[in-house]
Amino acid sequence: MTNKTKLSVLIVAHNEEKKLKSCLEKLKDADEVILLLDKTNDNSKKIAKDFNIILEEGSWELEGERRNYGLSLCSGDWILEVDADEHVSKELFIEIRKNIEKAEPGYFLIPFDNYIGNRKVKYGWGASWGVSAAPRLSYKGFKKWNNFQRIHPSIILKGKKKWLKNSITHYVDKDINDMIKRLIYYTDMKAKDLITSKEKIPNFFIILRKGTTRFFKCYISRKGYKEGQIGFLIALMAFLYLVVSYIKASNQK
Repeated sequence: MTNKTKLSVLIVAHNEEKKLKSCLEKLKDADEVILLLDKTNDNSKKIAKDFNIILEEGSWELEGERRNYGLSLCSGDWILEVDADEHVSKELFIEIRKNIEKAEPGYFLIPFDNYIGNRKVKYGWGASWGVSAAPRLSYKGFKKWNNFQRIHPSIILKGKKKWLKNSITHYVDKDINDMIKRLIYYTDMKAKDLITSKEKIPNFFIILRKGTTRFFKCYISRKGYKEGQIGFLIALMAFLYLVVSYIKASNQK
């Protein structure tokens, strides 16, 4: 590579052997690829050895901790964060290269093409149940994940916000069963966050109202109705994520 601006790609993964190879195959245009395996006991490490990448292993309780450690390992001027169930196109790499050569330090929001199975689902994402865009490209030291949440940790960003046009392809769920499994995992993690926090569990009807607001935000405001039954399911999952998490937490505190 002759580019004066170095681009690192960071992947943080846990037992992603079924998705990891296809993800890594799309990252050959990066100057550096860091793969951070967290509590992995599948074939991810074996798969990674077939690629020219930097591999690190460890065990972290909090999502923010492991992602911040991964960011610290990257030596590039700019860092692109990718999950194992995501693919980066050549067109996106070209756009990234073009922009980081002249951009002042800050971060870029990248749009997502979200898939459930083989179906691209454009509308309805949000409210902790998927995103349509996220700040995945940042100048080194200009992004930090908070260290007090197991699921969906908040982030601290510095510098100017910019947008890219090309999307990351995200294979969110392979089918509806996969969506339900994700709901179970997400609510388990969110419930643990609620239990260990100092936050008082609100009255159930307050949570119900907030969950209903999330449903209508996904289904109406974000036009999930355009996706038919799948759009309804996404809105329902956004509702259930909040409500079930609080029910689990309140029955364990």
